This record gives sequence, C-alpha cells and structure tokens, in this order.
Amino acid sequence: MGVTVLQIFPDSSRSGCMETEKLHKRIMHLDAIQCGMFTVDCDTCYTVAQTGTNVRKLNIVHNSETPTTTYAILDTGTKQVTLSADYLFDLLLPRLDFMYQSKKNLKIESKGAKYEIGDFVVKIGTVTMSGHYKAILVEVEYLPCQTPALCWSLMREFMQSFMGSCVKPTPPPYLQNRFHDVHTPQDTVQQYVEKFNEIREGTTFAGTQTTGSST
Repeated sequence: MGVTVLQIFPDSSRSGCMETEKLHKRIMHLDAIQCGMFTVDCDTCYTVAQTGTNVRKLNIVHNSETPTTTYAILDTGTKQVTLSADYLFDLLLPRLDFMYQSKKNLKIESKGAKYEIGDFVVKIGTVTMSGHYKAILVEVEYLPCQTPALCWSLMREFMQSFMGSCVKPTPPPYLQNRFHDVHTPQDTVQQYVEKFNEIREGTTFAGTQTTGSST
C-alpha cells in the first residue's frame, strides 16, 4: 500500500463518456497497462431523529481492492472515526436500524478500469448515484512510498502529465493534514467519502477543463 490521491476530473459537458475516453487514451499513451477493473461504493446512513441530539452520518464503504473488508466511517460533524471490519459487518447493519437509517437514492459508487504504469496504479472511475452519471473520479497510487511529504512532487508531476492543470500545485487538504503521516487503506477510503460528498452536493462541474495533454 502506497500513497493515494483522488482527483475529480472536470467534465463541463456532463456526458462522462467523452472525457473518460480521453483519459484512457492519455494514460495509454504513457505506456500504461490495463490490469482489471475496480469498484468503490458508499452507502450513507443517518441517526434516527431524537430530541436534543445532533444528526450523525455513518458511511459504509466497500473497496474491491480489499474485498473481505467493510469500512464504517462515523462522521460526527467535528471529526471522523473509521472502523475496519470483516465483510460480515454488513449483516449487522439491519440490527442497527433503531439508531441509523439509510436514505433512498444516496448510494454512490465509482467504477472503471485499473492501470499500472511503472510504480503507479491509476484507476479511472465513472461515478454514479442511483444509476445516474455524476462525475469522473481518478485515483492515483504511488506504490514505493507511504508518506505523502516524500512523494507529492513526483505524484503531482505524473498526474499533470495526463490530467493537466486541474491538478493543483499544492496537495489536497486531506493530504496536507497528514503530510508526514504513514498512509493507510483507511486514508484512501476517507478520501473517497470526502469526494463522494462533494459530488452529492453537485459542485463538481464548476469551471471548464484546461489541459496541456494531447487527446
């Protein structure tokens, strides 16, 4: 497990297919090799309304890279607590319906092709919610390193080589807050939850795409 960065790729056309195809072509031009498919999904439950209590969110996440693990991320509004559990944890969820209830049409997933190129693994995901296309989400992992501070410059340069100027010079806030920490699978899952929340809020199509990469 290396350092992982997630990047929402701008899609002003909101079509999905055209921009995703461009990314596939660009990564292939870098001599990347497709090595399968991936899926990350997230279902969000909310605390049952009670007088005098704050609403909390419980995010249940599955990642095809860790198929026997279920991640439960409790969001209190001020902090997040992450639990990694056996996949059978899903069977316990119906017994918690007196505390947490899921809302319809909130399940969201990123699904697509996985590529290897040198020390990098790239996953180009199409994000859908309730079967409807929402955004393009790219996951980039640098395998030899586990500390963001030691490899961010290299990761940024690589990401800009096929995603262009949508990749900012500075690391995203999540990595900045953990810049000198050892990266774990939980960090990847928490980034997915963060990006999924942005996509649910519908703020991912603002602006236009600019890139120096050829199509």
